[in-house]
Amino acid sequence: MIRIRRARGEDAAAFAAIYAPHVTRGIASFEEQAPTPDEMRARIAKLDGRFPWLVAEADGTVLGYAYADRFRDRTAYRWAVETTVYIAEGAQRRGVGRLLYARLLDILRAQGFTQAIAAISLPNDASVKLHELAGFRRAGVYRQVGWKLGRWIDVGLWQAQLREPEHPPAEPKAFGEVNSANG
Repeated sequence: MIRIRRARGEDAAAFAAIYAPHVTRGIASFEEQAPTPDEMRARIAKLDGRFPWLVAEADGTVLGYAYADRFRDRTAYRWAVETTVYIAEGAQRRGVGRLLYARLLDILRAQGFTQAIAAISLPNDASVKLHELAGFRRAGVYRQVGWKLGRWIDVGLWQAQLREPEHPPAEPKAFGEVNSANG
């Protein structure tokens, strides 16, 4: 049985292992050096409390992770988040991504965010399908914005409306205030 829970610092090594192939062999990430477990631990700590960082596991094995972060630094964007999900190579196409996204988006709604944005390096049919199943819709494409593995890569933007925007909007809550990710 797959369980979704809040990420902890000790998950960092598993996250680094899941993420590394996307950095070294793939185009899903534009990073060029895979982060170490310590770097991943620092990334988890940076978002802890404000934005959710979730892990999917089964029988003590980490199958994937998902998190949200601010969409842009300017304060007017504070009701929008950018989302990220990575699934271990052996766990893909088993519903892990759908479970992570369902929980992540529920938490973001409870926090009061109105929009979730996902950036997908193209082509990536599996990621596009996952995002569209989670309720994201294509919002646009940045053409040839990344150079990796000897070629220019487009980045597609997918957007999910999480809730109807209020006038005036209430401030988003911190993850710690609405954390329902322990189940």
